Amino acid sequence: RTLRGLCGAALFLSQLSVLSGRAGSLMTTKLSQPQSTLAKSLTSTSTNAPYFKAVESTEIPPYLTNCPSNGLCSRLPPDCMTCNTNYSCVYGKTATFDCKVKPHVHCVDENNHEQENFTINMTCQFCWQLATSDYVCTNSTNCMTVSCPRQRYNATCTVRDHIHCLGNRVFPKMLYCNWTGGYKWSTALALSITLGGFGADRFYLGQWREGLGKLFSFGGLGIWTLIDVLLIGVGYVGPADGSLYI
Repeated sequence: RTLRGLCGAALFLSQLSVLSGRAGSLMTTKLSQPQSTLAKSLTSTSTNAPYFKAVESTEIPPYLTNCPSNGLCSRLPPDCMTCNTNYSCVYGKTATFDCKVKPHVHCVDENNHEQENFTINMTCQFCWQLATSDYVCTNSTNCMTVSCPRQRYNATCTVRDHIHCLGNRVFPKMLYCNWTGGYKWSTALALSITLGGFGADRFYLGQWREGLGKLFSFGGLGIWTLIDVLLIGVGYVGPADGSLYI
């Protein structure tokens, strides 16, 4: 009986271990199912996600319209190249600058070989220090020119295409008023000498009050007439609208 009891206990323990092993495998399977499902969902999501391909820009850069094709690189307009600043250059002296053509710009050297990197000789100075003939500025017709001191106006200046310089090629500058209303200095001086006693010179310049004063005072008995001849001759007295003589 003791032997049978021991055998029965061993058999019970073996069955219990088998049952516990099956239960553990079932729990492992159930726990792993959500993870596998989550992995599948992530995989399907990443696979089905739309793929956006970068669209290459086909727009033509605006500077290309001013860049001649297959011309000499050293003669390209400044807008067609980028140059490194030569910090060792001396102001007012000619210096060498290393330059590179911009994308889509094609140029050649003296031997007709295409190149991208080249050098140019340029005067070491900023664009706003150029001579007045090297840039173009906007005009103003709302300022007086015959004044003391002579008036200035704010202008926006742009460097000409064939001129190389340092800094911004578009810059502000204070300029003297220099517009004209069509009055001639020679005509005003001639009227002042001949008919100045009747105020003809002042009437011609649009100064009606002074003209009437000279007319009724006979040119200030001649004194005012002589003074106006001198003032108009040196350019001190000008048109009433503030413009310059032609």
